[in-house]
Amino acid sequence: MEREHLGSRLGFILISAGCAIGCGNVWKFPWMCGQNGGGGFVLIYVICLLILGLPVMVMEFSLGRASQASIVRMYHKLEKPGQKWHIHGYFALLGNIALMAFYTVVAGWIIYYFVQFLLGHGQNLGFVGMISNPSVNVIYMAIVVIIGFGILSFNLQGGLERTTKFMMIALLFLLVLMAVRSMLLPGGGEGLKFYLVPDFSKITPSVIVAAMNQAFFTLSLGIGSMAIFGSYIGKERSLMGESVSVICLDTFVALVAGLIIFPACFSYDLEVGAGPGLLFDTMMTVFNNMAGGRFWGTLFFLFMTFAAMSTVLAVFENILAAVREMTGWTRGKGAIFCGIGMFILALTTALGYSVLHFQPFAEGSAWLDFWDFIVSTNLLPLGSLIFALFCCSDRFGWGWENFKAEANAGKGMKVQDWMKPVFKYVVPLVVAFLYIIGLVNFPWS
Repeated sequence: MEREHLGSRLGFILISAGCAIGCGNVWKFPWMCGQNGGGGFVLIYVICLLILGLPVMVMEFSLGRASQASIVRMYHKLEKPGQKWHIHGYFALLGNIALMAFYTVVAGWIIYYFVQFLLGHGQNLGFVGMISNPSVNVIYMAIVVIIGFGILSFNLQGGLERTTKFMMIALLFLLVLMAVRSMLLPGGGEGLKFYLVPDFSKITPSVIVAAMNQAFFTLSLGIGSMAIFGSYIGKERSLMGESVSVICLDTFVALVAGLIIFPACFSYDLEVGAGPGLLFDTMMTVFNNMAGGRFWGTLFFLFMTFAAMSTVLAVFENILAAVREMTGWTRGKGAIFCGIGMFILALTTALGYSVLHFQPFAEGSAWLDFWDFIVSTNLLPLGSLIFALFCCSDRFGWGWENFKAEANAGKGMKVQDWMKPVFKYVVPLVVAFLYIIGLVNFPWS
């Protein structure tokens, strides 16, 4: 099967950023920030992006470009004979599937809100009512799956690249427009203070762990979601510079999403620690009390739809590429098979608040929390740890020199030898330490 390639550098950056930019930035980041003290969480989050996220992204891109393969075949091409690193490839594929088992449902919620505002029904919306309605959840999740794999059934440049370019440019424009509108709300200054001024007394070990997990979640690192796009590009540009571009775009969207949410929360005296429903209930209240609220609500959830679908398309592509490499199927056949499988699995989350009651952890938890635990708490940090060990271990893995040569091929910023201790020791030790703390402090019951 001949390897497909992206048509431009801009396409690569926007698709990679599109994978990173999504519900993690504009749904999960604000409520995680609200529950973890505001500005202090933001500060630790940015530090985690630089110290942990950037090295792991460079390594993941490098593994993809060097192997020219998806996550399930990547290690086979780069590991030494007799080694077992490739086992992680199957866990990484599982991570992509588990991520979409709940992400497709969340994306469906966003499209549902967009449609309701567009039709002028924004006054009657409610997060709890929506998630407990099985028909709404199943129908809109199915729409996400059909649109996603429908686009991917076309070739790479005509399907994924062209669609994502349009969505990302539209998303960035709408984002800035909404942020300016929100910051001009009366009383919004207190929201900006909560969001941007760190309160160091609120920075606890659990906040640090939450910030690290959010950094990996928002960048989709550790499960090969970035490696697949590394495999679709040439060697014209070095990968450190490309990673910086992607992380800057991703961080910009996350931070500006907070500029939309928190001034609005304080302006309308809404609870910033409301959890997963923050985006939906908060913004519904804001728009229903705002002049021209139907227009602004429709615009906001359109932007949210673009953000969510850019990630859905990118992760679906990772799953589809892996399945095609294992089976030799065409894009069309693979898309049908993956779409049906994804729909069946995502029914657990879609029906988890109504029909398929399952409480895996603390009271009130559901299938969404189970899938998120598998991905965010375990597979993303552990996968990032494995990437670091594989890339930096000369004896047992791919090796620092091989990794550096691949990362530095082409024009742009280079990986330097002085960075080796950060990649080889700091990243795995910090990730392992915070991972253990996260498990110890996890709300099991």
